[in-house]
Amino acid sequence: MVDKQKIREKIWKEMEEKGISTFPPPYGRIPNFVGAEKAANNLSELDIWKEANVLKSNPDSPQKSVRKKALQEGKTIYMAVPRLRKEKCFIELKGKMLANLASTIKGAFKYGKSLYPWEMKKVDLVVVGSVAVNKKGARVGKGGGYSDIEFAIAKEFKIVRDDTPVVTTVHDIQVINDDIPMKEHDVPVDYIITPSRIIKTDGEFKKPRGIIWDILDKEIPILEIIRKKLRKNQ
Repeated sequence: MVDKQKIREKIWKEMEEKGISTFPPPYGRIPNFVGAEKAANNLSELDIWKEANVLKSNPDSPQKSVRKKALQEGKTIYMAVPRLRKEKCFIELKGKMLANLASTIKGAFKYGKSLYPWEMKKVDLVVVGSVAVNKKGARVGKGGGYSDIEFAIAKEFKIVRDDTPVVTTVHDIQVINDDIPMKEHDVPVDYIITPSRIIKTDGEFKKPRGIIWDILDKEIPILEIIRKKLRKNQ
């Protein structure tokens, strides 16, 4: 099985060499790609999109079109603060008029409302960015593990469930045939949306059950507050 970092480096290099990646440069990021807007349009054709009122989305550039479209359609978006570095670690975005501005990271901070995780409404659809994915539903992110932690936090407060669909928009070159190593905290995807196709994955992997405390070594302010809150509620 190929190491995740080798997969990242291969995809970043290929996307740059073939002129598929767009600004900003792909390395170390969820890579922006030619056709990101078309992928967002394809996503909007799905029933899971049409039926969703509340989305949780990553803040990265390639999903800007997804966030903009959601706001234009009157949906509410929850976006995590990068690296979960604030206690109020999620931002609530809503409002058609501000769709173009609020769908950017800078605009989200300016126009969004900061929330604690337990203040969020139930999420109908989760949108994640990816460096690579395969048809089994396995995913490679940029390596920080934050989207997995965000999902786990939301699961603890029943904001997402096992049956909450998880989708990713990527370029076709990011859909690989290699096996991708997946651990119990890794979030698999249910749908892969590219500029040219919609793939329903095999659903081979289970969604994480919640926060797996013994594997967390990150200093994230909200985690200690959550731990105390969960103990109090037991």
